[in-house]
Order: sequence, then C-alpha cells, then structure tokens
Amino acid sequence: MVNKKTTRERILDSALNLFSEKGYDGVGVDLIGEKCGLKGPSIYKHFKGKEEILDILISHIEDYYSENFGFEKNAVKIPNSMEELVTIAFEQINFTINDESIKKTRKLLTLEQFRNKKIAKIASNHICESISDLYCNIFQKMMDKNVIQKSDAKMLAIEFVYPVSLLIQTCDREPERKDEILEIIKKYFEHFAKKYSSV
Repeated sequence: MVNKKTTRERILDSALNLFSEKGYDGVGVDLIGEKCGLKGPSIYKHFKGKEEILDILISHIEDYYSENFGFEKNAVKIPNSMEELVTIAFEQINFTINDESIKKTRKLLTLEQFRNKKIAKIASNHICESISDLYCNIFQKMMDKNVIQKSDAKMLAIEFVYPVSLLIQTCDREPERKDEILEIIKKYFEHFAKKYSSV
C-alpha cells in the first residue's frame, strides 16, 4: 500500500517542481497552491510563506542527499582498494544523476545562484564543496591504509570531484547524453585510480 502524502508534503513537492521550472522568483504562493489543489491562502496554514517553503525544501533535500550519498552523518565505507573507490564513487554518481528530487534541486540552485545570495551559498556547498570535503576525508583515510599515494588530500579531492561536477551539470543541460557522460565519468574515475594507486 502506498502512503498518501500529507498536505505539507504535497506543497513541498509542488514548490520544488515549480521552483525548478520557473525559478524561485517566478513562483508565487497562489501558483504553488494551484499546483497541489489548494487555494493560495491555504498554504499559510502550513507555512509562513514562500521563503519558509524554500528553507524546508533545502533542508529536506540535504538530509535526503546525506542519507543516500554518504556525507559525514552517514559516512561511506573507506575503500580498501582503488577498484572499490571507483565502485563507490560511481554508485554515488548514478544516484545523483538519476534521482528526480536531486535533479530538480540542482536545477533550482543553478537557476537561482546568481539572483539569491542564500541560494548561491547553498549551490556552492551542494555542487562541490561538501562532496570535496567528504572525499578529502576519504582520501586521508585511504592514505593511512596505504591504498592511495601520499599527497595533499584536499587537492586530490578537488581533482576527483570538480571535473565530475561539471560533467553532471552537462548531463542536466543535455539529458540525452546521460549514458555517454556516465561512461566518461567512469573512465575518469578509473584513470584517477590508476594514476594515484599506491600499488
């Protein structure tokens, strides 16, 4: 049996869909209400306004991403080999490229990053910085296990994460190239693994 969504959840879903299509400024409370079958003023029974909807949406998505991607709260297993690193990283990429909520959030962040300072900060953190921090920690621990060459873990993480982030953005813009881009990312991970293996 499928759980029926609460009104609050339906409002958040509708807001994410609209924000990712029209941008934050292009959407009013009335339109969010209409999208989920409510009159605009009814939204205020559940949220203080559009800004609170955005704040809660971002918070929910960050928690969801953390649970499924493997950030500090739910840290990924430290790979015991470079092959295992490639497998774990590629699973994460498949999740981030294919999950509809994550794709819509990334689109919202991309649309709004130049208009809204708060969203710009979230975009920088979400798209590269927090993932780079995660891999800095992973690479440091892999160095401790002598799996990866001794180096500057932060620089390794930047080298590992930032090019892939650009490829994911390309995939968002040109979804018909998804299979090609996934293949490039896998080859990139394999290249990185071969280049920095301590064996």
